[in-house]
Amino acid sequence: MVSLKSLLLTAAVAVAIPLDEELFGRSVDFGSKLPHNDLAARQQGGGDKEGYGFHSGYFYSFWSDGSRGSVTYKNGNNGSYTSNWSNIGNWVGGKGWNPGGSKTIVYNGTWTAQNQNSYLALYGWTRNPLIEYYVVEAFGTYNPSSGTQRKGTIQSDGGTYDIYETKRNNQPSIEGRKSFTQFWSVRQGRRVGGEITTGNHFAAWEKSGLKLGTHDYMLLGTEGYGSSGSSAITVVEKGATERPYPNEPDSRKDNN
Repeated sequence: MVSLKSLLLTAAVAVAIPLDEELFGRSVDFGSKLPHNDLAARQQGGGDKEGYGFHSGYFYSFWSDGSRGSVTYKNGNNGSYTSNWSNIGNWVGGKGWNPGGSKTIVYNGTWTAQNQNSYLALYGWTRNPLIEYYVVEAFGTYNPSSGTQRKGTIQSDGGTYDIYETKRNNQPSIEGRKSFTQFWSVRQGRRVGGEITTGNHFAAWEKSGLKLGTHDYMLLGTEGYGSSGSSAITVVEKGATERPYPNEPDSRKDNN
């Protein structure tokens, strides 16, 4: 397993989340994070330990590179979590589903990194083929559409998203160090809060020649890269009458 990686409140101010290896010609990597040994990480007190597993009926993942700064990530009730990071090298965390797939999710909350290198995105993996994918809802000081060719657009959930494809060579993945493809939908109007109809993006990608495989995990994540900020996010599947994994006890596994 990789980290990374009730009703909702009214949506608040939009802000963005970071990445860190190569995104569109720039070094970023929101998702290609294997569960990571966090012995070197400097984590602030009061938060959860790095790892991945289940909490309050949802899948979650929390990872940092431990290179500098500090981060506190805290799982909350149901699909909620909070985060606070300061001068961090790179971190990513969030809550969602394992496996992911076609569903309409509703999320909202706050994000205070609009002027930082940061992203807020729905993020996941598939196998056979090995694909890392993103639906970017908001970004900060770096626009992920920079430096690459757009493959199309999709109108969904009250906004327009640009579609991109990138390649990763010999990089960490949910299957170890491999080469794989990344699919992207990047929202033109940044927001924090609303609905994401994941099936619309999957269908638009396939129409553009970008075909997913068998779903692994999918979460609504916050990421920070060389930045400081905070977030408080809640996610739920639209129309769901109970948590996705009501019988899963709270659990955590160490990042590899």
